[in-house]
Amino acid sequence: MSAWDASLWVGRRVDALLPGVVRRVSAGGHPQPRWLPRRVLTVVSADVDVTVGAGAVWFVLRPRSARAREHTALLEWYGGQWRHLGGGNGPLDDPVGLDVMEVRAGGGVLSRTRRHDPPRSSETAPWIACATIHLGRDVGHLLVGNRRFDVVGNRRFDAPERRGLVVAWMSPPGSRGVRPAVVAFGRDGTELSRLGPHDSLDTHAWARLREEGV
Repeated sequence: MSAWDASLWVGRRVDALLPGVVRRVSAGGHPQPRWLPRRVLTVVSADVDVTVGAGAVWFVLRPRSARAREHTALLEWYGGQWRHLGGGNGPLDDPVGLDVMEVRAGGGVLSRTRRHDPPRSSETAPWIACATIHLGRDVGHLLVGNRRFDVVGNRRFDAPERRGLVVAWMSPPGSRGVRPAVVAFGRDGTELSRLGPHDSLDTHAWARLREEGV
């Protein structure tokens, strides 16, 4: 399946897929639909923050294929339901030799609930964004801003093929999706690494580079 065909396939089906994913995650269940084989599409993780009305789903199309592609779908609660706003996609690129974490941008979009409501406009609407976070085996939980994500023993975030999660947030107007700080903790509660909102590398990665003299 070509990248173009994959995008069409996802585009036609994602709106039908997402409501069930959101319902399962909201109820504390695993995001993967039981009827959908993982070899066709794997839902790696989903995040729904009901306090701000923002969410995201991270899935991989044809994960065992050489042409596998990963997608993120952004969600917003408006009009009494969760609605798909769009997202991002690209070739599957799992990190190799990951110690603690690797945070990647997953896309962003203006809030639909507020950008068309007078006197608001696209210049004053908040920004909804997400990030995908690949995790090492020693990570027990994360803090993303003031939200805690338990990783060990939480089936919502642990697809068999890869270990990671997606996090969504809503930023105030003007910030254009500035990511919250991310802090990784070990299974014993020890801080392993942290990544500030404007950092490109986490503290553990910087420490490794210094040790290697890079």
